[in-house]
Amino acid sequence: MTMKAISIKIPDTIAEYAAVEDENAVLTRNAMILFPFIKNEVISHGKAAELLGIHKMDLIAIYSSLGIAYLDQTKEELESDVAALKKLRSKSA
Repeated sequence: MTMKAISIKIPDTIAEYAAVEDENAVLTRNAMILFPFIKNEVISHGKAAELLGIHKMDLIAIYSSLGIAYLDQTKEELESDVAALKKLRSKSA
């Protein structure tokens, strides 16, 4: 993957943490740069993974290791979705 250097303004106090060289740290940093775009539904997890040159499941694993869930539904939302799927399934049977 071709890399490009960019310049960003960050507080001096976090500069030492942003300047990483380790391949995994760079990947994690870049994944975190893309996360707000996923969260705001500008891009999908799949598109972000493509931009990073990794598999979607690897990106999901990176976020999971940072405590960021792939599915962020509440229990009630999940139960509602399951009920709707069951209803659709019974109609087609």
